[in-house]
Amino acid sequence: MKAYVKWIEDRNFLGESDSGHAVVMGSKGGKTGVAIAPTPMELILMGLGGCTSYDVVHILERGREAVTDCALEIDAERAEEDPKVFTKIHLHFVVTGRKLNAAKVERAIALSAEKYCSASAMLSRSVAITHDFEVAEAP
Repeated sequence: MKAYVKWIEDRNFLGESDSGHAVVMGSKGGKTGVAIAPTPMELILMGLGGCTSYDVVHILERGREAVTDCALEIDAERAEEDPKVFTKIHLHFVVTGRKLNAAKVERAIALSAEKYCSASAMLSRSVAITHDFEVAEAP
């Protein structure tokens, strides 16, 4: 896996994956003080969220659960001093479906965290990651 990052202007950069997808990254600093794109640290959180959400939906579908939606709220804290690493990350899943089994949802989240999500596995070595969830009935 490879990636390429190029400085655009001010404190903004264009990142491109080896699969050809691109994303602009910004900063809350820079000359203008206006962020035009997510910061690299925000992208790390979104990457974690995408990785674990994918797992949860996939595991539930394989378990023949009628999942119709999965939303993830991520709350993170960072160190005050440089490097301002994440010190805590909390993931709150809202899983919607028809007659979902809460125990299966809980198990899917645990399997993602403990076995399948590469981003979780990597980040959990240096930051405390916690999870909780709620199940909602689909209309």
